[in-house]
Amino acid sequence: MKNRKSKIENPQSLYTLPFERCDADAHARVGGKNASLGSMIQADAPVPPGFAVTTDAYQKMLATNGIDRQIYNLLDKLDPADVERAATASQTIRALIEQTPIPPDIEQAIRQAYANLCHQCAPIQNQESKIENRKSKIENLPVAVRSSATAEDLPGASFAGQQDTFLWVVGIDEVLRHVSKCWSSLYTARAISYRIEKGFPHEKVYMSVGVQKMVNAKSAGVMFTLNPINGDRSKVVIDASWGLGEAVVGGEVTPDNYLVDKIALEIIKRTVSPKAIEYKADPQNKRVERVEVSPDRQMAQCLTDKEILTLTKYAKIAEKHYGRPQDLEWAIDADLQPPHNIVLLQSRPETVWSGQKRKSITSGQKSAMDYIVANLMTGVRVKKKEEDK
Repeated sequence: MKNRKSKIENPQSLYTLPFERCDADAHARVGGKNASLGSMIQADAPVPPGFAVTTDAYQKMLATNGIDRQIYNLLDKLDPADVERAATASQTIRALIEQTPIPPDIEQAIRQAYANLCHQCAPIQNQESKIENRKSKIENLPVAVRSSATAEDLPGASFAGQQDTFLWVVGIDEVLRHVSKCWSSLYTARAISYRIEKGFPHEKVYMSVGVQKMVNAKSAGVMFTLNPINGDRSKVVIDASWGLGEAVVGGEVTPDNYLVDKIALEIIKRTVSPKAIEYKADPQNKRVERVEVSPDRQMAQCLTDKEILTLTKYAKIAEKHYGRPQDLEWAIDADLQPPHNIVLLQSRPETVWSGQKRKSITSGQKSAMDYIVANLMTGVRVKKKEEDK
């Protein structure tokens, strides 16, 4: 594979981009996830700061010592139904990438971008930190290192979850090591088989990596800008649990569920579930740990009403910005003060209902006012039923 040429001569700009400069036009260089984060920032949505390691860096790394040719020889004529062979090819390719040193100019660009991010977050870190050696704290900002492939978060394709994300990565040496691990995760057995099945050529799918300030999540989860059960676009549905969102995304807890009317901005249904475990930061050991939730918190609602309605407002902003229903990840940062403690971590197109023809939920009403009134009355009826129980 030939390394894509660029008119950008500065290695810092060629191999890394701050999220503020990532948007839909930069998709080929920063992948779906990073382009989405940059686009949300430009829409004034609350997104933790960070930067993208571009696909230019990934392609140059592959071109080093002919790694690209070795990879494509292993994948040539691979049958996606041959699970064992796909798994063997995946292990070989991932080891090859992770054991290859990052080219010096790329390493230097990542080092500088991480140092800039640490400096950018220094006021927040100093305010949060109680340790005396603040310089050490600033130079070792905890970050999430997240894969962002160019074939990711596309309407009509479900590449989500096929590549790796690493949480609470501290220090530049660990950042560099996990960037390589994200590059290699483009070749998980699942991702290899899925690309073959969907007809995406391996040599035309590139990997960017996002390095983002870690969120110390009090609670987190996902939300949809429509009802995923019936496709009703007048509703926002929020799933929430204690700690980081991995417990919700990974299906390890039954989250609290909130149904909100978009138009009336009214919570019309709440379902609070027992939340037995959570993922939370362990700063001393520089990792995220899975812990049991204390009995008194398991059945406690993990979002306030104000947080639920603020999340709904951000969901509406994201949907309007992208022009289609969205599937979002979010968190409540325990280190920030309301209302700045609510952050969005990802927004991708909803792929189940949004591709279908929209159906009216009214019975023949023709005016916009009829539509609004019908939605309001639906919310009232649902609320009354809940009160009657």
